[in-house]
Amino acid sequence: GSGPAMVLVHGLGGAHVNWMSVGERLARHARVVAIDLPGFGRTPTEGDSASIHANRALLTRFIERVMGGSAVLVGNSMGGLISLMTASEAPERVNGLVLVNPALPAAPGGFFDLGVAAIFAGYCLPGVGELLMSGRKALLGSEGSVKQMLEFCCVDATKVDPEVVAATIALSQERTKTAGGNAAFLSAARSIVMTVLQPGAFARMIERITAPTLLVHGTHDRLVPLAAARALASRRSDWTLEVFENIGHVPQLEDPVGFVAAVERWMRNSGEALYARTAS
Repeated sequence: GSGPAMVLVHGLGGAHVNWMSVGERLARHARVVAIDLPGFGRTPTEGDSASIHANRALLTRFIERVMGGSAVLVGNSMGGLISLMTASEAPERVNGLVLVNPALPAAPGGFFDLGVAAIFAGYCLPGVGELLMSGRKALLGSEGSVKQMLEFCCVDATKVDPEVVAATIALSQERTKTAGGNAAFLSAARSIVMTVLQPGAFARMIERITAPTLLVHGTHDRLVPLAAARALASRRSDWTLEVFENIGHVPQLEDPVGFVAAVERWMRNSGEALYARTAS
């Protein structure tokens, strides 16, 4: 497409295929690029770290060198957190933010799903995380792993385009030949946990963000409760919150039409501020 630069940033364990259902529609309004972060999709780590801090630095360089210096960032889950970090630490590179069920600290007095908490606690334990990763792949294989992930992230996984499911399975099978995938996943997961467990530092980061921001969240997200998104929206009343009813962690896959419509509304409403930042 053409227009303002837009970079789509996937979540933990994800890849560019997570945006297949919405990429072409978004390209009606912007020059859209979906990237694979190091250690995910088709991008190897080549010995570099796959932590969210390393990927924040890489995303900043990518925007500068590939996207013309600045871009609108659309980030899901881990990608949302990395996009937040980028907007805070390199504000001149970020014209706008679309945060899609971003990884967030728990709301004050709120709790995360106990099953999700147990899984991430396992990921954080040396040795245990490695066993969990290797055991899951051995037990389920690529197709089973992908389908389990979609069942976990969606309220109704049958809403996901079968072409997206097939592409995700094919990419997962391709990645079985790539060394270091488990290590990259665990490095990223552990750095996410360490970041969301520091609410004070997170709050200071949020206060530094100046880019127009749309916050999109599903009501039935098991990984990041809606209460966490509402708490963030109450902290930043200048941001727009769009709540998707009966949708889980990946609205762009479960309701691609509604997701694109929400982004289009936000771009129209933020137009003057958004395009002024792009022009500058």
